Amino acid sequence: MQVVALNTHAAALAQPLMARRPGVAPRHSAALSLVQQRSAAPAAQPAARRHAAGARCQAAPVATVVAEPKFEPQVCVVLGTQWGDEGKGKLVDILAQEYEIVARAQGGANAGHTIYDSEGNKYKLHLIPSGILNPKATCVIGNGVVVHLPGLFEEIKGMQERGVSVEGRLLISDRAHMLFELHKEIDGAREAELAGTGKQIGTTKRGIGPAYSSKSTRNGLRLGDIRRPQQFAEKLRKLSLDGSKRFDDFDYDVEADIKLYEEMAAVVAPYIADTVYQLNEWCDEGRKILIEGANATMLDIDFGTYPYVTSSNPSIGGVLTGLGIAPNRLGAVIGVAKAYTTRVGAGPYPTEIFGELAEELREVGAEYGTTTGRPRRIGWLDMVALKYASRINGLTHLNLTKLDVLSDLEEIKIGVAYRTPDGTLLPTVPEDLDLLEQCEVVYETLPGWKVDISKCRAWEDLPEAARSYVRWIEQRLGVHCKWIGVGPGRDAVVEKPLEQYAAAR
Repeated sequence: MQVVALNTHAAALAQPLMARRPGVAPRHSAALSLVQQRSAAPAAQPAARRHAAGARCQAAPVATVVAEPKFEPQVCVVLGTQWGDEGKGKLVDILAQEYEIVARAQGGANAGHTIYDSEGNKYKLHLIPSGILNPKATCVIGNGVVVHLPGLFEEIKGMQERGVSVEGRLLISDRAHMLFELHKEIDGAREAELAGTGKQIGTTKRGIGPAYSSKSTRNGLRLGDIRRPQQFAEKLRKLSLDGSKRFDDFDYDVEADIKLYEEMAAVVAPYIADTVYQLNEWCDEGRKILIEGANATMLDIDFGTYPYVTSSNPSIGGVLTGLGIAPNRLGAVIGVAKAYTTRVGAGPYPTEIFGELAEELREVGAEYGTTTGRPRRIGWLDMVALKYASRINGLTHLNLTKLDVLSDLEEIKIGVAYRTPDGTLLPTVPEDLDLLEQCEVVYETLPGWKVDISKCRAWEDLPEAARSYVRWIEQRLGVHCKWIGVGPGRDAVVEKPLEQYAAAR
């Protein structure tokens, strides 16, 4: 994807619109104004100069702090808005100190959350919800999650060895589908087949896609099946035939797995529960529930860059179907976005950065996958994708993470539109990936702050350029950016007051 500079005349035509919800900053439509025109932007820059393109943003609007109601929704959702790895686990860990129940709705062990306790100790989680560090919280793995039991119990064992109690604090839905070693074998075999075509998806090879395939073709096994040994064995034998008939070198000992799960049945029994019933009972009782998203909207199997996506719905719909909670139960939907973007695996990535700058940001931001250790691709913030995710999920708040990673930059770019080869400016993320790959990115450029902000703990402590960057995002998105991450620790968060904007003169 190529890069073009922003047409400043088009930017000047952008006019502010009032927010659609009370208590949310006014919504500005600069990007929308852009896509309604056929502007005469300069020609695309060569790839070697792609980071020099872009025009300076207009003068910052005048911001005034306004009264904000106390943040205390009974049911609160935290979702990723980009391509994953936004830092959702940290916010969940922080909010979990005030919540009684923390639930996972979808995905599997392909998700990885890195969190820190109050002493700075680091924990890497895959299936266990991030609220596990709050000793008063009950954690729930919902029916929409695919569960590899041996991996889950390894994770439980690791937490217990570090002094984190899980007993009596973790429930797994009896409707959650089980992921077996055969799914991992199929996952690896499919990726190997695609290797010759150059169209590998770039999965974690954790068996997530094949497990969801079993669910959709209605021959999968659910956690409740483990209570019925004879039926469990019969179903697993039938399921294994899928792999053995499909792949010549399929290596899976179904009888050994049946024996393993027979031995595990008594161990897992105390964890299995009807979580659909239980969660709704807790809602009726007024208990506070925090829902933790895994993966992210741009990896959603319906709304992401298909087929380079995950196999579930990490957007708001997956929360409802993955837990059995009605939409009118939700009190807040928080979107988590990095101050830049990253992506792991194949697929289009419009604002991707290459070369020394990408390497620098990758090292400063420790951008390596929690689950796989793979280096993440690096890019500028993409406001087209962020707006798309905000609309799909109905965000009420934003958590902007890793702002500190940008502190050494002289200037920072933000993608505000995609321009097609015929000059059309797209208002949103297109379904056609070939078209997306051909598009040029229209950027705006903001000044950097060149100051270490990792010790800032109050909004007023941030340098003006950093505050302007956050305000720019908040204003364009029309969603209150309430939390700003400035470091990895639990305390490295700045809370931004709610502000009302007036156009600068």
